[in-house]
Amino acid sequence: MRFRRTDPNAPPKPQRSTRGRMLIAALAGALAVFAFAPFGWWPVEIFSLAVLFYQVLRSPTVNSAALIGWAFGFGWTAAGTHWLYVSLHYYGDMAAPIAAAAVALLAVGMGFYVALAMGGAAWLRRRWLLPLPAASLLVLPAMWALFEWIRGWLFTGFPWLSAGYAHNHSPLAGYAPLLGVYGLGWLAALCAGALLLLVHRTRAIAAGVIVVLMGAGYGLSFVQWTHAEGRPISIRLLQGNIPQEEKFNGAHVQQTLTLYQNMITAASADLIATPETAIVMLPQQLPSDYLPTLSQYMHKTGSSLVLGIPLADSASAYFNSVIGMTPLAGAGYYRYDKHHLVPFGEFIPLGFRWFVNLMSIPLGDITSGANIEPAFAIKDQRVLPNICYEDLFGEEIAAELNTPAQGQAPATLLLNTSNLAWFGDTIAIPQHLQISQMRTLETGRPMLRATNTGATAVIDGRGTIVQQLAPNTRGTLAATVQGMGGATPYIRWGNKLFLLLAATALAGARWWARQNAKKPPPAA
Repeated sequence: MRFRRTDPNAPPKPQRSTRGRMLIAALAGALAVFAFAPFGWWPVEIFSLAVLFYQVLRSPTVNSAALIGWAFGFGWTAAGTHWLYVSLHYYGDMAAPIAAAAVALLAVGMGFYVALAMGGAAWLRRRWLLPLPAASLLVLPAMWALFEWIRGWLFTGFPWLSAGYAHNHSPLAGYAPLLGVYGLGWLAALCAGALLLLVHRTRAIAAGVIVVLMGAGYGLSFVQWTHAEGRPISIRLLQGNIPQEEKFNGAHVQQTLTLYQNMITAASADLIATPETAIVMLPQQLPSDYLPTLSQYMHKTGSSLVLGIPLADSASAYFNSVIGMTPLAGAGYYRYDKHHLVPFGEFIPLGFRWFVNLMSIPLGDITSGANIEPAFAIKDQRVLPNICYEDLFGEEIAAELNTPAQGQAPATLLLNTSNLAWFGDTIAIPQHLQISQMRTLETGRPMLRATNTGATAVIDGRGTIVQQLAPNTRGTLAATVQGMGGATPYIRWGNKLFLLLAATALAGARWWARQNAKKPPPAA
């Protein structure tokens, strides 16, 4: 192969404009959607981040770096959450142009997190006079991950499509029990920074970083952080497949009540679980014998039931809840109230009632439950529910396992009840399933998913889908599940270890800069 000679008299190659770099970054961000479920091409994400970092490193100013980062975040969010349009327009009755504008505005807002991350990284590089390896390996990955973490809790958080979710089946998955999803996102960004250096004189170090990270992650995947506890239990997870346009329609409510009563009483099991709001009426609105009939079936068959139903403590306190029935006569109902609510769907942010009024969404102003709630005891196992959106917040679930309510022992099984019919037959369904897989990797606990239209599934404590119902079908998933005890490092420390490592990376970059400043200038 011949190398082309450069003409020393040729004019310098013009620099690409900031607009051009923004377009490249936006396309790279949109491309990252293929790294997540249902596609699962996780190397695409590392490549996309490498493109972002390259464009930021080549940007002439801090402001241009921030704009490039914003474009990447916009493309990432718009491509990955376009299915929100289905929820807002088809099921929320919002006018199509307004629904499309709302999805675009969400992408605009999420882009600001990446803008701050990349603008901050560019500012630090210039202020500290960092060499390329320090910027690529220390500053850019740390800033990317830190602002992903901030996105996960600021303004109640929107951690959907956090970078780490793409790696539940990559070699980096072994780090999940230690660092959680944000730590995996940091490691993916670190691999992206190293990828850039493969054409730099530090290519040997860069290649070593990638090989060591991937190899160690693969090795960690064989570590068993938790252990079997108690005897397995039999479960039945119900998928009613109620069309969203019928779910809250009064003409279909009695049909739904009959459907779920028949599905629940079709066969016994140690645990029978329905989807979120399988019953859309408050208990006091139900036929007087409805819940007692179900309770009698539990007592007769030795089964336990988790039933999705709204509850009201007063005229102004409504909850998205599940109640639990046990075989014990007179034991009363177990209760779990959803505490991490969906903005605009379950609570109205200050100043945005006008926006919610543009939609037709029931249960739109709900009260938040307690942050730490007790698990539901079923034979030797303790089942900790979470409702739909709540399983995006891994640190909250880890906190409930690390510090159980009412002096209980930690839960041994996780249960997610969801109604994703709001999003139709879109990639939101497999994306949410992937999120649940990450929760099992972080905690070492199996996750049971009972959903209205999918994905109803059993996921073991190592993130593997053991059984799954076909989406958009009516059916029951029957299985036997072993609960797990013990604690992963993530359960004990949450995101603290990841934050410490990211802060250490930034401190290391500062030290690197100071060492460079001490070097004498080259001789003239």
